[in-house]
Amino acid sequence: MYTILLTAGWPIWPLLIISIIGLAIVIERTWYLRKIQVFPSGSLEIAFTLASQLESGKTVPTSEIDRLARLSPAMPLLAGVLQEKIAGASNEAALEELQAIAQSTWHKLERYLGALATIATVAPLLGLFGTVVGMIEIFGSQGAINGGAASPQQLAHGISVALYNTAFGLLIAIPALAAWRGLRAMANQRQRECEEFTRQLFKKLFPA
Repeated sequence: MYTILLTAGWPIWPLLIISIIGLAIVIERTWYLRKIQVFPSGSLEIAFTLASQLESGKTVPTSEIDRLARLSPAMPLLAGVLQEKIAGASNEAALEELQAIAQSTWHKLERYLGALATIATVAPLLGLFGTVVGMIEIFGSQGAINGGAASPQQLAHGISVALYNTAFGLLIAIPALAAWRGLRAMANQRQRECEEFTRQLFKKLFPA
């Protein structure tokens, strides 16, 4: 592998760097967007239990709601419904506050996905750049400049740089694009689940 990297020339190193970054993003987002990570076991039961206590007129300590908000990325949204109920907010005021919390929650779910999409877009361009560099090495060799034939070694190196970079660019871009689409679908699914659970909790505490 190291020999291939050396043969591909210096244009391969930016591709290698963004491939490492892309792989790190895929691993982190796959772990972060798991349902058990966004909705830990028992967290929804805690939220709806606290809501039932508030609905029945019982006092719920603020520390309980704060602890709920710290359980996962989605819990601040559910905790926000409880906090608005305790504060005695109207339906309109509660919805406005929840929209602000929701925007922060969606940002957490979609974090780094833009960078992964950028990697999927940039990788083929970097591969094309490496191809151009390889062609420049071929046609810019001393023999070609003087009107003669370039040496076989120079031709082979230039062709290797061109083909390796093209291949590496596509090898990075295709999985990155597939991963981006998959992770985007996961983020959208978690978002829909957050919206549904929040809607149920809001309807329970803020009846029309």
